[in-house]
Amino acid sequence: MALKSIIYKADLQVSDLDRNYFGQHTLTIARHPSETDERMMVRLLVFACHASETLAFGRGLSADDEPDLWQKDLTGAIQLWIDVGLPDEKLVRRACGRSERVMLYSYGGKIADIWYEENRTRLAALKNLGIFNLPADSTQKMATMAQRTMNLQCTIQDGQIWFSAGEETLQIEPVRLQAPS
Repeated sequence: MALKSIIYKADLQVSDLDRNYFGQHTLTIARHPSETDERMMVRLLVFACHASETLAFGRGLSADDEPDLWQKDLTGAIQLWIDVGLPDEKLVRRACGRSERVMLYSYGGKIADIWYEENRTRLAALKNLGIFNLPADSTQKMATMAQRTMNLQCTIQDGQIWFSAGEETLQIEPVRLQAPS
């Protein structure tokens, strides 16, 4: 018998001063049995960074043909494809062919650095791809904030992110590795 996903609930308040976006989102997150708290919290952080009324969670780990998050227009065309982690370069290339813009958020410290160095040249050719690396100490601290029911706040200004759960606040500085053109 296959293991079932664990359901998490999050009330996420986003104040993105860089995009002039302010919103309250009530989210239900299905954490795949093979997914860690760290990866799930990174998905929540990335949702906050791109928050909109049309941004939605995909099946992620459950399907190679869907991203972790995506945004579609009214015709069903994919405007934004977002993946978290260290995907295979072929999957990234396929995503770039299917979407107007693709964003990739890597994490994991030294492993993420090695992955980027190995794929840098091939990924640089993908003009609609943006890549950010999240510091390992930040994502590991975010994992400790994971609860089955969460009240989270995220403030973004000048590329800096303040992510809060209750009394705990974490400052995160994503490193831009590649910008989409």
